[in-house]
Amino acid sequence: MKLDPLSIPFRAGESVVRLAWLLVFALVGSPAIGGASGIGLAVVGWFVVALAYQLVYYQRFEYELSGDTLDIASGVVSRRNREIPVGRVQNVDISRNVVQRALGIAQINLETAGGSSTEASLRYVSFEEAKRLQSEIGRLKRGRQSGNSTRSGSVDADPERELFAVTRKELVLLGIVGIDLRLLSIVTVVLPVVAPSLRERFADPLVGLAVTAPLAAVAVVAVAALISGALALTSYYGFRLARQNDELLYERGLLQRFSGTIPLEKVQTLTISENVIARRLGYASLAVETAGYAPNDAGSQSAVPLADKHRVVDLARSIEGFDDIDFDRPPRRARERYVVRYSIVAAVAIAAAFAADRYSGLTFAWYVTLVLLPVAAVGAHLKWLNLGYDVQSEYVVLRQGFWTRTTTVIPYYRVQTVMDVQTVFQRRRRLASLIVDTAGSSGLTSRQPRALDVDEARAAELRETVADRLQQAVQRRRTKRHRERLRSIEADLPDLPDPATDRRDRRGA
Repeated sequence: MKLDPLSIPFRAGESVVRLAWLLVFALVGSPAIGGASGIGLAVVGWFVVALAYQLVYYQRFEYELSGDTLDIASGVVSRRNREIPVGRVQNVDISRNVVQRALGIAQINLETAGGSSTEASLRYVSFEEAKRLQSEIGRLKRGRQSGNSTRSGSVDADPERELFAVTRKELVLLGIVGIDLRLLSIVTVVLPVVAPSLRERFADPLVGLAVTAPLAAVAVVAVAALISGALALTSYYGFRLARQNDELLYERGLLQRFSGTIPLEKVQTLTISENVIARRLGYASLAVETAGYAPNDAGSQSAVPLADKHRVVDLARSIEGFDDIDFDRPPRRARERYVVRYSIVAAVAIAAAFAADRYSGLTFAWYVTLVLLPVAAVGAHLKWLNLGYDVQSEYVVLRQGFWTRTTTVIPYYRVQTVMDVQTVFQRRRRLASLIVDTAGSSGLTSRQPRALDVDEARAAELRETVADRLQQAVQRRRTKRHRERLRSIEADLPDLPDPATDRRDRRGA
């Protein structure tokens, strides 16, 4: 099979666009090269060269989906032949931007278990071919999982069952509650530029600073909210989630349209997230994390970008049947630890304000910063209040975070590593943290689910409990798969005559 012929001019155009910033820089900084006409000739020349290269690339790129593998042969100067086992494919994602949709082409990315990068990418095939490959790979995988490895033995797909579709109200709320706090970092860039020019309008510099700084901060927050809302709108416009056999199917995006699969067999964790605003409104989001994504890719797929929390919990339970959650909180001495930590930070800020007032010559009401002391106590209580864990028969559920509270549901059979760790400060208060690592977590140093500041004896007990239930869950799954394989083998065996019936037939003859 070949790529779509329209991939030739499109890929050539991509290579020209990638150099657009360099050409603009050359036009502005080096007028001696010929100005706009010279840049235009350079663009045309580069496009012709890229078009010729892409034509050769198209001729030498072939792929074929057999019963067991996806075979890809590529390379212009050096040849590369790959055989990707269908059984190892975990995710088949299709993406199309506006231009690609107009041309009727799409990009396919395939992720495999244990891959350190995207295993294969087809750039570009027709959209119909992309959907065919996605459906065919899913059908072959279902056949292998049911014990049939041949194409004729593949299992046909059940009809799609829609689980969730984002409404206009939810999309608007997503833009409101989904403010990306990272965008607020531009305050450090905008305020020094905007505030001085506005402050000059006031006779008293201190009054100017007191008026313009809050106004500029509000303006920056408003801009950040607008940008976040626009990003949410373009990312999750038309979001739809459906289930077919043992896979979740999703579609989303306005400018860049994505569609892909989330294999339920590969689900590592479910995470219910609620930031402060969404929590007050009774809304939450659900992310499904699977193994098989490259480190720089989004291994956590948004199953529900934003919906009523009860609806989100019900959908999560349809994926993993966990029980009602009853959290155990850390001991109260953990809250005392947070009070001390936050109070130290507040005291440093108060001392810095006092020093600035006393020694810098910039007189202001430094004592206003004393309000940070009661704020530190309230913050410590809120942090403690939103921590918890629940050890169920088939799952361990962990919760943490105040500004964005996350509740992570982990099946025992998905646990890779479980450990309890103590910092120097935790040891002073006989506390420890339980870390539960899965194949979808980002290693042992970040983003892994954890129960923070548990009693050290309880943390050791939880570690043993999770480890024991991991072994039990793995053994049950092995036994279940063994029985399924036996039933599959028995179903494939030819019907043999019953010896007792055969003897009766011979006596009657």
